[in-house]
Amino acid sequence: MRIIIDENKCCGAGQCVLIAPRVFDQRDDGIVILLDEAPPKELHAAVREAACVCPGAAIALEERP
Repeated sequence: MRIIIDENKCCGAGQCVLIAPRVFDQRDDGIVILLDEAPPKELHAAVREAACVCPGAAIALEERP
């Protein structure tokens, strides 16, 4: 899995940080910071959930075999 962030779409809701804090953080202005572009397998479910609930659709996932 590879994570792609579109900062222009991020509205700063912070749901991604609450769901997957080892993968996402926020700048002082609320915009998402990606901590791990290719997280370990045990975090994939949380990352998928974060992408699904992102109100700005700022998180895209590239699944890798």
